Amino acid sequence: MKQEIIKILPEIELIQDPELRDQTAQVWEDAIIDGGWTIAAILKMPFSVHVENCTITFIEHVRTVCKMCIAVSDVLTESYGDRARIDYDTLIAGALLADVGKLIEYEEKDGRITKAGRGRHLRHPFSGVAMSHARGVPPEVQHIIATHSKEGEMMIRSNESVIFHHADFIDFDLVSKKRPF
Repeated sequence: MKQEIIKILPEIELIQDPELRDQTAQVWEDAIIDGGWTIAAILKMPFSVHVENCTITFIEHVRTVCKMCIAVSDVLTESYGDRARIDYDTLIAGALLADVGKLIEYEEKDGRITKAGRGRHLRHPFSGVAMSHARGVPPEVQHIIATHSKEGEMMIRSNESVIFHHADFIDFDLVSKKRPF
């Protein structure tokens, strides 16, 4: 299944550290299996159950936000050099794992994507951190997963988490506010 995951999320290959790259793919595999998903279903899944008639898929959202994070990181590094202090692998792994918990939070029922039973008790940042921790993903990456959404408002976000948080909400706000795309 790892090769199928890399096929739908080729940005995994941008992670330079082989152990972190493997952990990232393994967390995705765990989430797919635990949530009872298939690759085909994930490719059709809307990125949010909170957006009516959502036309952006989950995988499109994950990949788009990851690419936006890379672009922001590149601009900051080009402008500020080492002063930007951005760990590229941490940023990419965090961007790819931040929403993986949605595979536990959501379920397909009667042809619709809805909150799963577990999703009524735990939002995706919590399940994403739990799955990542189980696979030994570094705390710096877990921090991005934990703080990317409203749950992170009480924390001081790392540089990587700030980048992801804003990229994620750019995408969410543009898609969810019924603006023409």
